[in-house]
Amino acid sequence: MSIKRLIKKTVFYGFKAIIGILVYFNHPLYMAIYNRLLVFAGLNMVGKPRFIAKSVRFDDFTRITVGDRLVASMNVHFLTHDYSYTTALIAIGETPDEDIGVLRNISIGDNVFIGMNTIILPGTTIGSNVIVGAGCVVRGNIPDYAIVAGNPANVIGDVREYANKVVNRKGQSLTTDKS
Repeated sequence: MSIKRLIKKTVFYGFKAIIGILVYFNHPLYMAIYNRLLVFAGLNMVGKPRFIAKSVRFDDFTRITVGDRLVASMNVHFLTHDYSYTTALIAIGETPDEDIGVLRNISIGDNVFIGMNTIILPGTTIGSNVIVGAGCVVRGNIPDYAIVAGNPANVIGDVREYANKVVNRKGQSLTTDKS
């Protein structure tokens, strides 16, 4: 790891610990500061995320692009590396001199909700207007307007159909976050 990257990570995690308390008292202020901190660390932002929990983990900021209005719930992990190839090679009797890793970018579209405890694997592209259910393991390409759930994540619905069901529910109150 380069000295510059080490310094950036140290600054990022130090400030993250300090501003983390704001999430409980002033969510908009937390996000305003946290978004700037994420960009400083190297995260590629296209637009303004609505919420990224302080427990979200980014493997390599520079390999991740997030769109406008992203919500990333608690304990979401963005993994851009995979070193399992070394294990696979050893299993077939081909021991490499050093670990072999693959690094792949992650891209998240606009207006995406990612549920708690989700893992986004290397090389994943998530389209726009997508809901990712809690606890998913996501890889590959997720199309626009998809609802995905499971391990591995599979498309189980369409956001537009879900939205129409919510709008048409009778007698059920909906809550809104005014922040």
